[in-house]
Amino acid sequence: MGEQPIYTTRAHVFQIDPTTKKNWVPASKQAVTVSYFYDSTRNSYRIISVDGSKVIINSTITPNMTFTKTSQKFGQWADSRANTVFGLGFASEQQLAKFSEKFQEVKEAAKLARDKSQDKGETLSNHSQEESGRDTPSSNRASSINGTDDEKFLHVEPEEAVLQTENEHLKSAIEQSNTSAKKWETELQTLRENNARLVDALQESSANVESWKKQLGACKEESDTLREKIAELEAQCNEANQEKQRNAQLSVRVQELEAELHDKEQELENLRKQAEIIPQLMAECESITTKLQTAESRNKELEGRVDGLQLDIDDSQQKQVNMKGELKKFMDMLDGKIDELHEFRQGLSKLGVDN
Repeated sequence: MGEQPIYTTRAHVFQIDPTTKKNWVPASKQAVTVSYFYDSTRNSYRIISVDGSKVIINSTITPNMTFTKTSQKFGQWADSRANTVFGLGFASEQQLAKFSEKFQEVKEAAKLARDKSQDKGETLSNHSQEESGRDTPSSNRASSINGTDDEKFLHVEPEEAVLQTENEHLKSAIEQSNTSAKKWETELQTLRENNARLVDALQESSANVESWKKQLGACKEESDTLREKIAELEAQCNEANQEKQRNAQLSVRVQELEAELHDKEQELENLRKQAEIIPQLMAECESITTKLQTAESRNKELEGRVDGLQLDIDDSQQKQVNMKGELKKFMDMLDGKIDELHEFRQGLSKLGVDN
């Protein structure tokens, strides 16, 4: 069946700088597909990623590999065969956690496959030894079944047919055992070669341990730097949030001003409607002004007449005062005359009495 994908995700791919062994070099310009593949023929697992037509990750997973999370969305692992360190930047923590869990699962599966191969090699070795030890008893059994010439004459024909059939079965079983033994020897040789390659890889890994330690220290320093940058970005995010709050307040103020502007526009529209009545009001005002001027002219004339009448009244009052004075004098004189007349009458009366 060949290789089949068992898990696929997307991430930004990085490789450690082979010169400095500290800095990360982007292997892809954007997020690409990263997949776990299982080869049922070789019973092995690989991580493969392709950017266009370029293979940027081709890493066979071994039980000695370790996937390390260096930040919330970044992880890495070392591949001694490729002599590099791969790094993956994910879009979320969940994707990183899922990839890490899958790496551990595949690593355990690779370990079980290796242990199973070793057990199978030991079983094949023991089986080949047992088969070699069984050759002599089988031949003896065959000879005992066939018997001697004297014994053959003592058996009847049906028994001979059964014995010949069993003899054929035993021969075919022996041939199959020999074929299986050769097959097991071939597989054992293959396992020995694989073990030799694994030993070489282990020695190479041991030789690169110090290099990995240095790279780990560099990665830790880079992680600290990234944490500081993250703290700075968080501070900038806080400032951005404050700016958003200020913008929200300004938006509310703008809405209030727009509402006020709308009210002012309504008032202006009302004033415009009122302004359309102004010419009529001006005409009426001019008519009223003309009437008022006419009334003022008449009022002035009336005031002149009133002043003349007031003078006449004053003269008349003065004349009345004078006439009252003269009338009083006349009354006083009249009273005096009446008194004199009365006295004269009394004198006449007295004269009449005397006479």
